[in-house]
Amino acid sequence: MDIYLKYLLVGLAIALPVGAITIEMTKQGLKNGFIHGWAVGLGGMTIDGTLILALYFGLASILSLPYVQMPLWIVGAIFLGMLGYDSIKNADQDIALAGEKPTKSFWSTYKNGILVAVSPGNLVFWVSVFGTVLTQSYHTTQSGSFGIAALGILSGIVLHDIGLLSIVATTRKVMSRNMIKWSSIIAGGLLFFFAGYFIYEFINDLIEFI
Repeated sequence: MDIYLKYLLVGLAIALPVGAITIEMTKQGLKNGFIHGWAVGLGGMTIDGTLILALYFGLASILSLPYVQMPLWIVGAIFLGMLGYDSIKNADQDIALAGEKPTKSFWSTYKNGILVAVSPGNLVFWVSVFGTVLTQSYHTTQSGSFGIAALGILSGIVLHDIGLLSIVATTRKVMSRNMIKWSSIIAGGLLFFFAGYFIYEFINDLIEFI
């Protein structure tokens, strides 16, 4: 139980900083409500769970290689840039105010969550942060500690998502269509910012590699 609580707090702490998933969840939550924001979170957690298994079976050793990481930053930048462009271009589309029926399907926003989370830049993040945390638990003498730690981290992410979307759902009730539109534009700009950060990391890695 101590291991679970420890890694639940770790998962919550890691999920708190604003990232691409948080931005997409907030945008969809404002435009289409709690369920659609939650769909993005579920899409992200689908990838998170898959990556935990992959790290357990040795993926970390491959992704930690510099010549593997460098192209991942670029592909990640492209993924986030595409989402940012779509967010700005369609800022006034698919907006359902509180009490209105959403025009976007649950599975469509779920796929958005997968697209953000499967970004190769996210894979590098998992190796550098989550991989280290989970490896520590894997090497402890207590049987099954890796699985307990992984469950704790995912639980922390769920708590973060529910808390965030509860705030978003409440805020959405007092927002106009134009306010939500501008929120989508700002979200797109932030996604472009993260895409630029990925390119920056690629350049740094390239300089070090050369």
